Amino acid sequence: MAEYPIFEHDVLVIGAGGAGLRAAIEASAAGVSVGLVCKSLLGKAHTVMAEGGMAAAIGNVDDRDNWKVHFTDTMRGGQYVNNWRMAELHAKEAPDRVRELEAWGAVFDRTKDGKILQRNFGGHKYPRLAHVGDRTGLEMIRTLQDHGIHQGIEVYMEVTVVSLLKDGDRVVGAFAYEREHGRFRIFRAKAVILATGGIGRAYKITSNSWEGTGDGHSLAYDSGAELIDMEFIQFHPTGMVYPPSVRGILVTEGVRGEGGILKNSEGKRFMFDDIPDLYKDQTADNPEEGWKYTQGDKNARRPPELLTRDHVARCIVREVKAGRGSPNGGVYLDIAWIKEKLSNAEEHIKKKLPSMYHQFKQLADLDITKEPMEVGPTTHYIMGGIRVDADTQASTVPGLFAAGECAAGINGANRLGGNSLSDLLVFGKRAGEFAAKFAKENDHGTIDDSQVSEKVKWSLQPFNNPGGENPFKIQEDLQEMMQDLVGIVRTEREMKQALEGLTKLRTRLANVSATGNIDFNPSWHTALDLHNLLNVSEAVTLAAIERKESRGGQFRDDFPLKVEEFGKVNFSVKKGDKGEMEIKSIPIPEMPAELKQIIEELG
Repeated sequence: MAEYPIFEHDVLVIGAGGAGLRAAIEASAAGVSVGLVCKSLLGKAHTVMAEGGMAAAIGNVDDRDNWKVHFTDTMRGGQYVNNWRMAELHAKEAPDRVRELEAWGAVFDRTKDGKILQRNFGGHKYPRLAHVGDRTGLEMIRTLQDHGIHQGIEVYMEVTVVSLLKDGDRVVGAFAYEREHGRFRIFRAKAVILATGGIGRAYKITSNSWEGTGDGHSLAYDSGAELIDMEFIQFHPTGMVYPPSVRGILVTEGVRGEGGILKNSEGKRFMFDDIPDLYKDQTADNPEEGWKYTQGDKNARRPPELLTRDHVARCIVREVKAGRGSPNGGVYLDIAWIKEKLSNAEEHIKKKLPSMYHQFKQLADLDITKEPMEVGPTTHYIMGGIRVDADTQASTVPGLFAAGECAAGINGANRLGGNSLSDLLVFGKRAGEFAAKFAKENDHGTIDDSQVSEKVKWSLQPFNNPGGENPFKIQEDLQEMMQDLVGIVRTEREMKQALEGLTKLRTRLANVSATGNIDFNPSWHTALDLHNLLNVSEAVTLAAIERKESRGGQFRDDFPLKVEEFGKVNFSVKKGDKGEMEIKSIPIPEMPAELKQIIEELG
C-alpha cells in the first residue's frame, strides 16, 4: 500500500454537485477535516444543468403555500411510497436552506417588492420554485463553490473512485485513480458520503452528462449497502428529439410554467384528453386559464402541461404511438403562441428563459420565440438509490452516508420538478452534519493491503485482454437494450429478455480490452464504468419485474393499474453472500396520525 499516495480525512465526500458541496460545507463547519472528490472539474457537476428552480414553500408569490401543502404534493406525486419522514423534513427545511443560499450570495429572480420570485411547476399546487431564470442549478453550484472554497475543504479534481474500502463491516476509505495519468490513490476516512448523482448513461437517450454512470449506487451496493426503489426512473417529458445536434438536451419545465403548450401533429393540445381525477380540481379547462395562472392569477387553475412528469411523458408516448407525433418521434412544445396574449412576448421569453433561447438558437438555429420545439421523453432522474436513514442520511453500512440523487426515499415513485435542487441542500446538509458526528465518535479504521492489491489487479485487467471486447460497443449495446426493454413502458417478457442480455454483457465485460497505455485513456475509464452501469441496470430491471403494477415512474403494460398491496412496500436490492443480486420487499412504516391528517385535509 505504501506504493500509492494516501490521503487522510475525517470525512470524505465523493461527488461535488449540489449535495456533495453542501455536505462538505456542513462537515467542515463541524470542525472536521474534509476531502471532496469529483470525477470531473469542480463546477462541472451535472447540477448545473438543472434549470427550472428549487422547490421551497416560502409563499412569496402565493401566501397560501406552506410546508404542509408542499409535503402533501410530494407524497401525492410519489404515489405514497415515499419515505414520509424525508418528505416531511424536506418540506419543513427547504425554505431555510434556500434563504441560506441567498445569504451566501445566490442571486434569485425577484418579485416587484424585492422578494425571491417563485414559479409554477409540475405537481406543485402553488408557484413554489425559487429560480434564477432557467439557470438555477448553475447559480446553486456557483454559490456553494464560492462559499465552500473558503471552508478549508481539500478538493481532488478529475479523480474517480473505483471501490470503497472496509474494515470488517465498516467503510473506512476509498480506492481511486486520477483520470489524467491513471495513478492510483487511497483515501482514508472515518466517514464517507456518496453524492454521485444518477444513472442516465445506462440509457440511449438521456439528459445526464457523461458522469452519470451509477457510481455511487454501485459503490454502495458492492460494499453491502441496500438500494431501494430502483424501478422508479423518471423520463423527463420534454427533451429535444430534433435537430440531432441537441438530442436529449432538456427543455426545462419552466417553458411550460411560463405558458408553453404541447400539441400533436394535428395541432391539437392533447393534454386535455387525459387528466387524472386526482388533479381535475386543480387543472385549467382551457388555454386562457392556464395562461392566466402563469401570470400570477391566484384564482386561476394550472394548465394540464404541468401535471406530474410521469403522466406527461406517457401522454406524449401515447400520441406518438397513435401516429400523431412529430416527424422525428416526438410532439411539439410551443411557447411562441403567447404572442397572442402578450405584445412583448419575444422579450418576455428571452428574459424568463434566457438559456433556452440562446442554447437552441446557437446549437440548432431554432428560435423558440417564433417556432415550436420537437420534444419527447428522455431518461432524466432515478428516484431509486441508496437506502438511508431519513434524519441522518446514514446507509445500512456503518460509516457510509449518501445524499442527493444517489440516495433514495424522498421522491417515492415519482419526483416533482424542483424538489431535487432543494433535496440537495436539505439532505446534503444533514449528511455532512451526521457524517462529521460519526467521524468525531470513531477512529480511522484499518485498511488491509490485500484489499488494495485486489482492487489494483481488477482495475488493470482490461490492459491484460489484448484484442478483447470494445468497451464503447458494450456500453452502446447496453444503452440500446435498456432503452428498448426497460424504458417508459415495460412488460415482464421484455424485462426478462433484458436480464438475459445483461448476463451476456457481463460475460463480454470479463473480456473487455483497454487499448493504449494508462495515460489519458477513455477506453479504460469506460471499461471501469461498465461495472457500475451493469450493476444499476440489473437492479432497475429486477425491481421493475418484482413490482407488478404501474405507479409513478414505473409503467407496466401488462399490469397497467395500481395495486393496493404494492403501495405498502418498497423493494430493496442487496448483494448476496455468493455475489448474486437479492431482492426483497420492505414494509413502509406507518405514517404518524398528524401527517395522515394533513394529507386527508389537503390531498
